[in-house]
Amino acid sequence: MLPPPPRHFRPRASAAAASWGVGAAVATATAAASAAAAPCRLWRRGPWPSSAAGRGSPAASASWRIRWCCTRWGRAASSSTSSRTGASSSQVVPTPTPAPAQAPAHPDPSPPAGTEKTRGVQAMAISPDRRYLAAAETAGDQPVLTVYDLSSVPARRRRTLSATELPERVAVALAFSPDCQYLAAATAPPEGHLTYWLWEKQRLMAAVRLEAPGSSVCQVSFSPQDNAQVCFTGNGFFKLFKYSEGTLKQMNLEKGMPQNYLCHTWLSEEEVICGTDTGKLILFETGDLLWETSVEYRKPHRELEEDATTTEYERCSVCSSVDNGSQQDSLPQISAIAAYSKGFACSSSPGIVLLFEKTRGKELYKESQEIWLPKDRFSNDPEKSGRQNIICICFSPSEETMVVNTHKNQLYVFTMFTTDFMKERIAYFKYLTFPLHSASITGLDICVWKPILATCSLDRSVRIWNYRTNTLELYKEYREEAHTVSLHPTGLFCLVGFSDKLRFISLLYEDMHVFKELAVMKCRECSFSSRGHLFAAVNGNVIEIYSSITFQNINNLKGHSGKIHSVKWSADDTKFISCDTHGAVYEWNLSTGERETDCVLKSCRYSSIDLSSDAKVIFAVGSDQTLKEISESSIQHEVPAFGVVYTAVAVSHSGHMVFVGTSLGTIRAMKYPLPLTADFNEYQAHAGAVTKMSITNDDQFLLTASEDGSIFIWKVYEKGGEVVKWQKEAEYAEEVLIMRSDIKEKSQAMLDLQIRVKELQTENYYQLSLKDMYYNEKIKELEDNFTQEISSLKTKHQNLQAEKENQERQHQLQVSELMNKQAREMQKLESDSNQKLLMENEKYQELDEKSQKMQEEYEKQLHSLEESKSKAVKELTEYYEEKLNEKSVLLKETEEDMRRQFRAHEEIEKQIYEDEDQEIMEIKIKYERQLWEEKESNMQLKGEIGVMNKRLNSLQKELKERNRYIEEIKLAQQKLQHFIKSLEDDILSLKKEIQERTNTIQDKEKHIYDLKKKNQELEKCRFVLDHRIVELKKLIEARGNDIKIMKKQIYEMEGELERFHKESTQLKLNITQLQQKLKATDNEMHRERQKKHNMEALLKQFKADLHNCAGFIQEPQKLKNGIRELYTKYVQDSDLEEIEIAQKDLQPECMRQREYLERNLAALKKKLVKNQETHRGAYMHIMQENMSLIKEINDLRQELKAALTQLHHLKSTLKLTKKREAIQNTAPPSEPLPSPAVLRLNAEKENEKIIEMQQLEIQYLRNQIQEKGQSTPVEPLLAGNLPELNLEGSHKTQQQ
Repeated sequence: MLPPPPRHFRPRASAAAASWGVGAAVATATAAASAAAAPCRLWRRGPWPSSAAGRGSPAASASWRIRWCCTRWGRAASSSTSSRTGASSSQVVPTPTPAPAQAPAHPDPSPPAGTEKTRGVQAMAISPDRRYLAAAETAGDQPVLTVYDLSSVPARRRRTLSATELPERVAVALAFSPDCQYLAAATAPPEGHLTYWLWEKQRLMAAVRLEAPGSSVCQVSFSPQDNAQVCFTGNGFFKLFKYSEGTLKQMNLEKGMPQNYLCHTWLSEEEVICGTDTGKLILFETGDLLWETSVEYRKPHRELEEDATTTEYERCSVCSSVDNGSQQDSLPQISAIAAYSKGFACSSSPGIVLLFEKTRGKELYKESQEIWLPKDRFSNDPEKSGRQNIICICFSPSEETMVVNTHKNQLYVFTMFTTDFMKERIAYFKYLTFPLHSASITGLDICVWKPILATCSLDRSVRIWNYRTNTLELYKEYREEAHTVSLHPTGLFCLVGFSDKLRFISLLYEDMHVFKELAVMKCRECSFSSRGHLFAAVNGNVIEIYSSITFQNINNLKGHSGKIHSVKWSADDTKFISCDTHGAVYEWNLSTGERETDCVLKSCRYSSIDLSSDAKVIFAVGSDQTLKEISESSIQHEVPAFGVVYTAVAVSHSGHMVFVGTSLGTIRAMKYPLPLTADFNEYQAHAGAVTKMSITNDDQFLLTASEDGSIFIWKVYEKGGEVVKWQKEAEYAEEVLIMRSDIKEKSQAMLDLQIRVKELQTENYYQLSLKDMYYNEKIKELEDNFTQEISSLKTKHQNLQAEKENQERQHQLQVSELMNKQAREMQKLESDSNQKLLMENEKYQELDEKSQKMQEEYEKQLHSLEESKSKAVKELTEYYEEKLNEKSVLLKETEEDMRRQFRAHEEIEKQIYEDEDQEIMEIKIKYERQLWEEKESNMQLKGEIGVMNKRLNSLQKELKERNRYIEEIKLAQQKLQHFIKSLEDDILSLKKEIQERTNTIQDKEKHIYDLKKKNQELEKCRFVLDHRIVELKKLIEARGNDIKIMKKQIYEMEGELERFHKESTQLKLNITQLQQKLKATDNEMHRERQKKHNMEALLKQFKADLHNCAGFIQEPQKLKNGIRELYTKYVQDSDLEEIEIAQKDLQPECMRQREYLERNLAALKKKLVKNQETHRGAYMHIMQENMSLIKEINDLRQELKAALTQLHHLKSTLKLTKKREAIQNTAPPSEPLPSPAVLRLNAEKENEKIIEMQQLEIQYLRNQIQEKGQSTPVEPLLAGNLPELNLEGSHKTQQQ
């Protein structure tokens, strides 16, 4: 079969696609938004979009291609594509796409393809005219600095810059000059270099080496109006360079302590402001310190209120370790800075941007506004969501908006106010689009009913996106990391696998509600079936199948030995496929729980699988860098990956195309059947490995997710640019779920709002009426005031008119007088001017006559002079003609001589020129060599001078430090000398003390010797006493045996007491049964009484009706009707029959029951009286005997205590007497002991007597209890009434 017509696809601008993943695209967007943003501050993680090189067959020109467009600030950036099929196989065509951010007015050129085999972009910069992009990459082991032309479509590589004389290190900061002709690049310290390029001609103009400690973040930038001025900052250095005469000369001298400059920006042609890691803002003007201020660490106002409420005691009680950590966290740090027309903006603390504006006072810049990041109400910890570190700030070219980027890869926007009165002291950012993932995406899934996709990430969030409108519909953060997600086909539910449980979540209108929790720990994969009635969850090496309706575990699929990485249902849910890390791909039978087919390749760790639409072919990718086509338990075909690892795979539902994702973040599109050669299109998308891929049911969109936290939505097109057409247009459901409680709350809120609206309407109506009254009164007052003013103004107008008429009259009189004067003066001037004219006319006539006479005389003279001139000319012409003939002959002769001389001169000149050229060339070569040598020596000398200057500075510093060190040593030496003197004095005093102490030690040794002798004698006495103690212990053991026998007897007595207690409880039960019978009889009596009461009421009613009937005694017909009514009302056939039967049997039965009950009652009363009398007597007798026994026992205990205390006193006196005898050595050790031993024997006899008496009393009590138990059952005493006999305690006291 021939393959179907090829297609190509392009991604749409999704929320995550707009961010370019983790960091690179955010940096690109922010750089594009700012007219003069510092490009070297753009940080990213992962590689820049790169192109895979390679060539294949020319027949691949019909392959698919990907086109996409991602939205950023006012521009659209499209990814580069590259193909392995030839030059004509793929190209990037940018297409405008609807996006939630500001849409571009025209399609922007696509971003360029990166260098082949790149390992990532370290720095980027965009030119001020937005035409060129510079990128520093690492391709293999070689650093590459490339400039791209963004104006061409597609964007192309313009220049690649390299210099053999510089070490091969990647640039970490780049910047374009204001006219875009020069490029500055900086490598990171230590041994950093600043290079200055004329990049159009690939010429390195100058380079400067910079040695600085550490490898901190550095930044380079050009002056906004001077191409030759460059600023370079980092940890411990701030340097201004100016390019002149082929070198970069440092303009400033660093003074004071070095600072760690984190960022800087130019405020004007000469002013640069820098931010440090200690929260300082330092302003330099032409390299000199102009202004400096410190910014405090800021907390949100809620946190400040909480801190204010804590007491001093609570603040003091915090551990020191916590204090240290909080101090480090609460240090201010200028992490980002940007300039705008009124001043600059900087971030000094997490979550805040401060705006500073220029002032005219001593403080050049003053803080004008605080802008905070907003709290995310869906976050697990809303406080932390607003405390993100801001790493980049930029302004739009019109300065209407400000955009910031955070370390969690979120973009926020703030609208700048043009007027001061609209500003608030504290303001808040808004999301540029919506919150994005900030960690690796672990799960992605789509549904059938709705155009939505669900994603979960290691940032503990679950998000629902709409891939048609490019919006975030739902979002929620949890306490645990989410490892997998699956959408129900209806789009109303989803499964999320967390670290502790698997949760079945309902997707509500504005929330996610956990409906059911399943005990599946660390579920890495889960999936709903195609029809949604089942779902699978991976629990270790077992796949558990559950019902989506009852949540019962239907089946467990066991057989995998490795970690399961991917599971897949067939379209009709008849097949279920899974793969693991031990190279096993299994096809399961869900009805039996056994696997039907398997394919095991132990050398491969599978990461993803997919099924064809007919479920006959399995596509699998893994660690062996191949795409496998599996069918009938065997690998049918393998496609190599050409140096990368395939991490995800997706198959179109039409079965004509296969898409794979790689570990480099690229997407490859292949035709099916799979090609044998490298016949595919490759598209750079993500900055990390592709984790999940899915294609929609209509094959119009391909969805990809990556470890960099980005989601791409690719739109599939035919080769001619037409959208893929499906058999039926997809119709999506609009239904959503909502909780009943939410509906009630909203309806209640609506009712409350309606009531509030009515109240406000009434209030407004009342207020309007009041205002109408007030304004009517005011209008009346104003009308009165205006009428008064109008009348006063009318009078004023009349007065002014009268004054005006008077003034007009006066003015007319003055004008008439002035006119008369003017007429008189005009007459005088006319007469004077006429006289002057007459005089001047006479003078003119005289002068005219004189001029005529003079003209006649001059004409006569001219005639005479012309005649003389003509004569002289003739004579001169004759004379000079003769001379001219002579000279012409001479001239011919001289010309011939000149020709001869000219020829000779030319020959001489040629020889001279040749000699001079040779000499000039030799001199030129000589002097060029000298100049080159002098330049080299000059450069070396400059370098040496710089090194010497540095060494001189370092030596001066070392000299100063050594001088200080010498002074410190001298002071320390003086102190040590004083200390030595004091120590010598102490040594002398100590020697005296030692002598004294040796004498005392000798005396004490003698005393110890005497004590040792005494100790030996005491040990002898101790031996005798030990022997006697052993004898006494034997006696105590005998007594202990007797006590054990008595305990046994007591236990037997307690058993008898328990038996008596059981008998008494049985009697109680009998009494309760009798009481219940009495209650039953009482209830029956109550019912009978109720019946009697009802009958009496019925009788009363009957009597009343009968009385009414008796009133018709004179009217027989009415009386008859009334009696009939009474009969029908009160008499029924069943009642008559019951009454007749009851009357026959009721009275004798009643009499029998009554007699029986009376007899039983009398017998029970007699029995009860007798039992009470017998029990009272027995109780009284036992209580008296118990009282007497308790008294005797207490007396015996007191006697025992007295005997023990006496024994203790006797022991102590015995010890004292022994000590005295040992000291005095008067009595021999073999003498018998005095009377205490005799007393001890008497005490033992007394104890024996006491025990015998107790045994006799217990036996007597036992006999009495047996006799009374035989006569009548006695209720036993409670255990709490008798005191416990603590024989063990008494035994212990005897042993002591």
